[in-house]
Amino acid sequence: MSKRDSVKYKIDRRMGENIWGRPKSPVNRREYGPGQHGQGRRSKLSDFGIQLRAKQKLKGYYGSIMEKQFRKIYDQASKMKGDTSENLIGLLERRLDTVVYRAKFVPTVFAARQFVNHGHVLVNGKRVNIPSYRLKVGDVVEIRERSRQLGIVLEAVALDERDVPDYVNADHGKLTASLTRIPTLTDVPYPVAMEPNLVVEFYSR
Repeated sequence: MSKRDSVKYKIDRRMGENIWGRPKSPVNRREYGPGQHGQGRRSKLSDFGIQLRAKQKLKGYYGSIMEKQFRKIYDQASKMKGDTSENLIGLLERRLDTVVYRAKFVPTVFAARQFVNHGHVLVNGKRVNIPSYRLKVGDVVEIRERSRQLGIVLEAVALDERDVPDYVNADHGKLTASLTRIPTLTDVPYPVAMEPNLVVEFYSR
């Protein structure tokens, strides 16, 4: 098992939910947490614990973003006009690695981060290797010509375990994609319930 898969599965088991909706998730077999005490009775969470858990789940879903970076995204969302929780989701969905994942060019968000890091992706014709690069509506994301026959891309495009959301325009023939609009929380196809409002409460304490 790769280190990336190990981290991914630990997040699933810690949350007790299959947060990416993948058939291989260990939660499909064991709904209790990892470790020797994982099957013990779970104590009732405090309000702080509930908010912390919501933050960990959202951070984990997007590839286990580092706390400093996630806090920075929240701070930016809080300074924007409108609902902070909706702004937070919009900023997360505008990340380059997220759009690569949404377009089904790779099978997981962890793979998307690595794929971008390794220079396989162009934005408006220029190579971008920063997973957190923030896209604007209409920007064209493209898999480099030399990377289009990689096994990970061919496998992901053929997978039918998830669909491309309607706010991403993906062409699997040309391996291009673009963000057509900034999604709201209800637009995003999370396999489990996400509660960005609790994340806002956590950071507003």
